[in-house]
Amino acid sequence: MRRVQEGQFRIGPRNTLTYDIKTPVPAGIKAPHQLKLKGEWSLDHDHQLRFTLDKLQRKTFGDELTIQGEILDVKKNALLFAVTTRNQKGNFSLYTLELSGAWQADAKNRLTFKVAKGGDNFDTLVFSGAWQIDKNYQIIYRYTKANLIRKHKRLHMLAFKGYWDIADKARLSYVIDKSSDSVFNFKTSASIFKGNYVKYELGIGVSGRKHPVRRLITLFGSWKIKKGVGLVFEIEADKKIRAIVLGAEARLGEKNTVTLRLRNNLNQDIAGKLELARDVFQGEGQAFLRLLRERGQLTIQAGAGWKW
Repeated sequence: MRRVQEGQFRIGPRNTLTYDIKTPVPAGIKAPHQLKLKGEWSLDHDHQLRFTLDKLQRKTFGDELTIQGEILDVKKNALLFAVTTRNQKGNFSLYTLELSGAWQADAKNRLTFKVAKGGDNFDTLVFSGAWQIDKNYQIIYRYTKANLIRKHKRLHMLAFKGYWDIADKARLSYVIDKSSDSVFNFKTSASIFKGNYVKYELGIGVSGRKHPVRRLITLFGSWKIKKGVGLVFEIEADKKIRAIVLGAEARLGEKNTVTLRLRNNLNQDIAGKLELARDVFQGEGQAFLRLLRERGQLTIQAGAGWKW
């Protein structure tokens, strides 16, 4: 005979799951006050938390536990989930679970959350929809789901606070926390570098679609050269300036231009070429321009480990 044990889930060390039982136990009956569950975290198609139990516990509880509720917030190294419960009297209550880990992109450029389980072990929550960027260049993820209490669908939006970086060939990165592994490294198919913008094209593999969802990421800003730093692309977003720092091989071009072959901070070619008018170079860039004139057609390194 099965009994409904009212209680509350709780996240323990290394994102373990426990269930604290609150149902009163009749006198003379031995029953645990807490159940420690072992299994694997995932996210279902309706963005509910799913916990797939290990084989030994499936005999008692079944294969899976679906924790009803909704995603409350995303942090740089955590995911907050608001759990909705209903007791035998029909009353609803809410509480919060917080999973710790790191945000990353998968091979299909989908957003994922790696739930840390100690060492190199982790479970993966996959956000299967297509993401966008807003006017402040932040990544936005939207999805709809049914509300358990009000019985209708509602639009949810998650905003990831970070900044864009160019660190490798055919890859565009969105850094949430530089000191951790919370970085979305997106695979790209094309890139364009112009005088006032950087544009990347990529595809997002979405469940149920035959072809990836196409995304054009266009970052508007201005190019500068700073001594001891290198080539800088400054982006203004939400009244703040964020700079993408690059290295470059530069030489004087035709029609009063400077041609730059872009490199990352490890001096690796990122397959990007930029052509700027000489009147763009102001401030410290004037000294770099004079050096180019003195050297004639010789290539000069800007940044990426070299000082000029």
